[in-house]
Amino acid sequence: MSDVFQLNLGPLRSDKKLTLHTHHAARVWHGRPAGEGKNGIIGLSGFVALMNRITRMAERDDPYADLWMIQIHEKLESSKTELEDIKARLDQSMSRLPEALSVGENVNVHPVTLPVFINSPFGFLAVYLLIAYDDIVRRLLLAHHTALMGRRDMEIWINAGGKVLRSLFGLAQRYKVAGVTRDDFITNNAVAREAREKFGELPQDILEGARRSEYAPPIVQRRLRDGQHDEHSDEDILNSAPDVEIVLPEASIGERYGSF
Repeated sequence: MSDVFQLNLGPLRSDKKLTLHTHHAARVWHGRPAGEGKNGIIGLSGFVALMNRITRMAERDDPYADLWMIQIHEKLESSKTELEDIKARLDQSMSRLPEALSVGENVNVHPVTLPVFINSPFGFLAVYLLIAYDDIVRRLLLAHHTALMGRRDMEIWINAGGKVLRSLFGLAQRYKVAGVTRDDFITNNAVAREAREKFGELPQDILEGARRSEYAPPIVQRRLRDGQHDEHSDEDILNSAPDVEIVLPEASIGERYGSF
């Protein structure tokens, strides 16, 4: 007779931490709050909160959420390509360093390490982009410090890298909950008709569920019944996102560019 074991296993967890070396990357993580006549800019933490919402709606069989996941995944891939292009151009500039001169990696003597709370693969893909940007900025600062690049070119490239990430986050910020399921489209009820009018027609393969992002979650709820619609606004989601204050030490005079 075989023994039967009752195993009460909890969920798997792993400790995740992110290390940043530059103020530029830290600002991308935080974003910028609205105030003093300036519009707010969401950071990576806000992007993660939005992706969590889109993922939840995709679980509930919302085809518009699936479409957004595909579009954001494509944007993540194109953003990665853009940062790689900046890195390749930077490699060309750094290759002009004489062989007789050895220059080590440009790192912060007191980098910031912060815990990472991310539940979506899209969040991790964005974190990888932030790490790449942090590395690019460190190397750009070093290139300027070693006279391989002027200040103007350095700042143009730093801003270009930051723009790549802000464009990604801005795309996610345009998402609005449709509150519709594929069952609604099958019956062509009022909810489906209203969604079509407000958000446009869907590609047939997405409407049928034949095309989904490779990171899309399993569909766990076939219909949003009355009273189950999410009552929280996008602003509530952003305000509830876990935030960690990042404080990088100020650079000494004469060390602002090239080393910290």
